Amino acid sequence: MLDRVKTIICFAIPIIAGMVSQNVMVVIDMAMVGTLGTDALAAVGIASQVNFVSFALLIGLTSGVLTISSRLHGKGNDSETAIPLNSALLISGVIGIPLSIVLYYTVPLFFPSLHDDPNVILLGNDYLQVRVLAITAVAMTLSFRGYWSGIKRPKLFMNSLFLMLVCNVILNYLLIFGSLGFPKMGVTGAGVATSLSLLIGTIYCFYLGFKYSKPAGFFQQLPTKAQLQQIINFSLPQGLQQLFRAIGLTVMFIIIGTLGTDELAVANVLVNVTLVMIIPCIGFGIAAASLVGQALGQDAPEKAKRWGWDTAMIGVLFMCSISLPMVLFPDLVLSAFVHEQHLVDMARLPLQLISLLLAVDAVGVILLNSLLGAGASKQVLKISFSIQWLVFLPAAWIASHHFGMGLLAIWCLNIAYRAIQAGIFVKIWHQGRWSTIQI
Repeated sequence: MLDRVKTIICFAIPIIAGMVSQNVMVVIDMAMVGTLGTDALAAVGIASQVNFVSFALLIGLTSGVLTISSRLHGKGNDSETAIPLNSALLISGVIGIPLSIVLYYTVPLFFPSLHDDPNVILLGNDYLQVRVLAITAVAMTLSFRGYWSGIKRPKLFMNSLFLMLVCNVILNYLLIFGSLGFPKMGVTGAGVATSLSLLIGTIYCFYLGFKYSKPAGFFQQLPTKAQLQQIINFSLPQGLQQLFRAIGLTVMFIIIGTLGTDELAVANVLVNVTLVMIIPCIGFGIAAASLVGQALGQDAPEKAKRWGWDTAMIGVLFMCSISLPMVLFPDLVLSAFVHEQHLVDMARLPLQLISLLLAVDAVGVILLNSLLGAGASKQVLKISFSIQWLVFLPAAWIASHHFGMGLLAIWCLNIAYRAIQAGIFVKIWHQGRWSTIQI
């Protein structure tokens, strides 16, 4: 058992460290933009959600590459593990580049309909136009993450994300505030900084790919039609799940936005702080997905099942330890992002509630990723879509518009839907039918 715990932790820590740096970029944007006022914070919040929607479908490439690469690695076919990465990178470029161009010119047409405050719309429009230009870079870096996680070399992805973090901090300082002779661009500068950092990170990922993965087939030949079809089959359901999730978050922001700009700004802080808190769960989940995929590649389904349970147990213990400060000292966390006391008061209890239930959410996130590692992406899609769109969002709309309930009620409903989802994934993992999926 100790060996298994050591394997999980050693595998998960680099993934978690890399993902922390990735999400810290968002938090840095939020903290620096927060000094510009509530309107700026609300603008970045809703624009970031729309940006998430714009590339959400391509997020599925991460799990597609990880699922196939980990199976190949488990079977000992190391000379072929980069082939699904080649397919994912080609798809990223073919879809991402034209999508960025289309969105850049259409953002001014649809973004004003998302909020009724003209200043929020003005600031958010410029920020979003800059961010959508980096869709291809996002998709490619996520494809590399899936590959390096699948072959148990997550430190390479961690290194690329650390580079992006450093670049983002420096460029934010220069472009938001106009330091050292650079133009003072405010909210737009935050978007430019993040997009440039993503581009730099993508270039570095390619450098690492050529340095370490040419023997595994990296860029040795164009993907075949069958290889492209395989990566699409395993990526599309997870991409759709992320797309519906992203649209659902945007709808939630729109619902909250009808309550007021203050509520929207607070929701932006709560969502991003929660995303940072949940990073370890996702890191453990990716580790579990790779270990499950490799075990199934070795035709060892019971071993795969144990990896899922053991990783979930470690994740729960880890999340209990880090959520306690959020429960005891919420004002200390919130004061880094909002600088008006009434906003801190509004956000305090929702942050404490989500922190208390973070351990339950950890089980759901880890087992969700474990199912993806087993290739059960279609099942994950059905469950996630049903609970979010058929239960949570209608309930949030009814609570806010028919019963006049505020942000706290919507946040409690969000917590409840995440807990229900976790319970369903526990049941599915226990049943073990996912172990029969063939790749």
